[in-house]
Amino acid sequence: MLLSALALPAVGAASASGTPADLFVDNRPGMYCSDTGTGEQSKPYCTITKAAAAVQPGQRVIIGPGRYPEAVNITRSGRADAPISFLGQGVSVTDNDKTVIGGTGTKTTERALSVTGAQHVLIKGIDFFASQEGVHVENSSDITVLRGTVTGAQSAAVRVTGSSARVTLGKLDLTSTIGSGIAVDGGASATVVSTNRIKAGTGAAVSVTDAPGTVVVANSVQALCTAGIELAGASPGAVVENNVISPVEAYGTLPGSCAEERPAAVRVSAPSVTGSKVDYNVLDTANGLAAYAWSGTKYSDRAAFTAATGQGVHDAFANPHIPQRGDRHAAALPTVDSADENAPGLLAPEPYEPGFEDDPLTPNSGTGTGIRDRGAQEYRNVGTAFTPLGPTRVLDTRLGIGAPANEQVNSYLELQVTGRAGVPATGVTAVVLNVTVPQTWDSGYLSVYPLYGWSGTSNLNWLAGETVSNQVTVPVAANGTVGFVPHTPYGVHLIADLAGYYGVSGSGFTPTAPARALDTRTGTGATQAPVGPGGTVDLQVAGVNGLPAAGITAVTMNVTVTDGTGTGFLTVYPHGRPRPGTSVLNWTAGRTLATLVTVPVVDGKVSFYAGSSGTVQFVADVAGYHSDQGHQVYHSMTPVRLLDTRADTPTLCQAPPRPAAAVPAAGTLDLPVCAAAEATSVTLNTTVTETGAAGYLTVHPHGAARPLASNLNWTAGQTVPNQMVVQVLDGKLSFYNGSAQSTQLIVDLVGYHSF
Repeated sequence: MLLSALALPAVGAASASGTPADLFVDNRPGMYCSDTGTGEQSKPYCTITKAAAAVQPGQRVIIGPGRYPEAVNITRSGRADAPISFLGQGVSVTDNDKTVIGGTGTKTTERALSVTGAQHVLIKGIDFFASQEGVHVENSSDITVLRGTVTGAQSAAVRVTGSSARVTLGKLDLTSTIGSGIAVDGGASATVVSTNRIKAGTGAAVSVTDAPGTVVVANSVQALCTAGIELAGASPGAVVENNVISPVEAYGTLPGSCAEERPAAVRVSAPSVTGSKVDYNVLDTANGLAAYAWSGTKYSDRAAFTAATGQGVHDAFANPHIPQRGDRHAAALPTVDSADENAPGLLAPEPYEPGFEDDPLTPNSGTGTGIRDRGAQEYRNVGTAFTPLGPTRVLDTRLGIGAPANEQVNSYLELQVTGRAGVPATGVTAVVLNVTVPQTWDSGYLSVYPLYGWSGTSNLNWLAGETVSNQVTVPVAANGTVGFVPHTPYGVHLIADLAGYYGVSGSGFTPTAPARALDTRTGTGATQAPVGPGGTVDLQVAGVNGLPAAGITAVTMNVTVTDGTGTGFLTVYPHGRPRPGTSVLNWTAGRTLATLVTVPVVDGKVSFYAGSSGTVQFVADVAGYHSDQGHQVYHSMTPVRLLDTRADTPTLCQAPPRPAAAVPAAGTLDLPVCAAAEATSVTLNTTVTETGAAGYLTVHPHGAARPLASNLNWTAGQTVPNQMVVQVLDGKLSFYNGSAQSTQLIVDLVGYHSF
C-alpha cells in the first residue's frame, strides 16, 4: 500500500522533562540507531519494542521503512485526549520501503504485534508478517489499527479477544491471508471492522464469536471455504452494512478440499439475530451460493429473505464485478453510488486520499450524498456525461455579455461558465463552446483553456479582416471559469456560444464512423438545391445512418458550408425551438469552411439556418451522438500534443519518433493515439498549416475505408484549426490530405470517450 502521505514529521518540541514529543525508530544502515538513547530523530531506536516500552501518552512513535524482525507487545496506554500513536513510514510497495513488523525464515514470529491491556492507541501504516496472527488485541480498549497488510498468518490476520472494547480495524489489505481474515471473539464488544479488503483462506473473512455490538461495514470480502462474514455464538446487536461479498469460486475454481462447498455469504446464528441489522450489502450468489444463513435457514432470494426476516431491504443479491474492458455499464453496477452513508463505523477519506466519485451513468441510490460505493473500493475514473444546452450566447465583448461592453481583449479574459446559462455551479468538468473572433484587425490566433492551464494550442487562427469560428471543448477550472488568450498585435472581440457541459449527470456518447447526413448539392438529407438567404433546412438525424430512432439528446456533426454566393453565417439549433441569436460559421463568397457542431436534438431533428446575402450549400457528417442509452463517458484532460509534422514528434507509444515531414499530396498519415489507451473516440484540435494549395482533410478510424467526409477545408497559404471527434477502432487514426500539395499537420488530444 502507498503510504507516502505519512511523510516524516517535524520534530515536536520537547516536554518539560526533556522527553522528545516524538520517538523515532529506524534500523536502516546509516541512521546510527541505538536502543540505549532516548529515541530522538538524530539517534533513533533500533527496535520498536524499545520505543513501545518508553512511549508516553500523547507521543508518536515514528517508524522508518524497512523490516523489524521482532514480536512487538504494546502494553502502555495513552489517554482519550493524548493517545499513543505508532506510525509507519513506508513510501512505496517494495519490501525495502515499507514498514514491516515480524520475522522471516528462522526468525519467524507467531505474532507480529500484540496490544495487551492497553488503551487509546493508534497503529497506522504498518505491515505485519507472522506465522499465526499478524495483530493480536487482547483486553484492550479504544485501539485503532489503520492501513496495513498481513502476510503468513495461518490462524487469523487480526484477532480481537478478551475484554477488548471499541477496537477499530480499518483500511487493511488482508488479501494474502491463509486462515481467517479478522477474528473477533472472547467477549470483545463494540468492535468496528470497516473499509477492509479481505480474502480469507480456511476461515471466515470476518469471524465474530460471542462478541456483541460488532460493526462490520464497507468491506470487500472474498471467502474460500466458509462464510464471508459470520456472527457465531452469541453476538447480538451487530450491524452488517455496505459490504461486498464474493466467493473465491466466482474468480476461480473452488478447491475440492473445502468441507462445505456452498457456504452462505453471511451466516448469523440464532442468538446473534437479536438486535442485529443487515442491509445495503452486495452478495454474490453465483454457482448456487446462498446469500444468508439466518438462524439456520439459508436464503438465495432477496425478497424471500426480507419477507421472512425484515432484513436486507436494500441488499443486492448480484454479481459485484465491474468489467475492466468493454461496456462497463452493459449490466447494472450494484456496488456503485449505493451505500448507506448513515451506517455506523464508516471511515472518511483522509486529507491525502481521493474522495468518492459520482458515476454519471449510475443513479445515486445511496443515502447522504448518494455517491459512496459499497465495499472498501471506490469505482474511479468514471468520466463524465454530457448535457446539451442552447445554443446560448455566454460571451460577446461587443455587447457586454459575460464581459464589459466594447472592450477588445488583448491579453487574457476569464469567463465564468458555471452557475449560469443552465450550467450547474458544481460538478462540471468541461464545457462545449462555439467560439468566434469577429472582424479582426490583424492576423493572430486564440487559445482557450482553464485558468493556469496549458496554452500551447491554438483553437482559432485568422488573417486580418476575417471572422473565424471553432468549437472548443475546454476543461473548467476549479473556480468555474475558462480563459481566452488572443495572440495578436491588436485586441480582438470574442464571442462564445454554449452548446452544453460535461458533468456528473447527463447522456452517454456513442461514436460512429463518419457518415454523410446532409448534402444539399446531391439531395442527401434535404432537397437538392442551394439554400437561399434566410433559408432553413430541417435535418432528420434520428433513425438515419445507423442512429437510433429515439432517445437521442444531442448529435455531433462536422458541418461544412460551400459555394456561397455572398457573405453569411450559419446557425444550427434544435428543431422546433426558436432560432437563437448565435452562429457556428461565418463565410464570405466562394469560401469553403468546416466546423464541429454539437447540438441538441428535438423531435429527432436539427435545423440549419442560412443568415446569408446569397445562396449557399450545406454539408453535414455525423461523428456520434449522445443518448440515454449511451454508455461511453468523457474524460477531459490537459491537451497532449500527438503530432507536429514540422518537427520530430515522439509517438508516446514506445516507438521511435516520427521524423519531421509534411503530409504529401493525396497522402495518408497513420497516427497512434495510445495516450488514451481505452479510448473509443478521441476529441482532437487539429490544425493544418503551410498549405501549398487548396484542399481538405479527412480523419477516420485506421483500418476502415476512407469515408466521403471532410473535417477541414483550406485555401493555399491558410492556417486552419478545427475540433473533431473521431472513432477509434484499433488504437490509430488515419489523416488523409485531399490536396494537390503537401501540408503540415498539428494534432492535440484534448479529451476522449471510453466505456
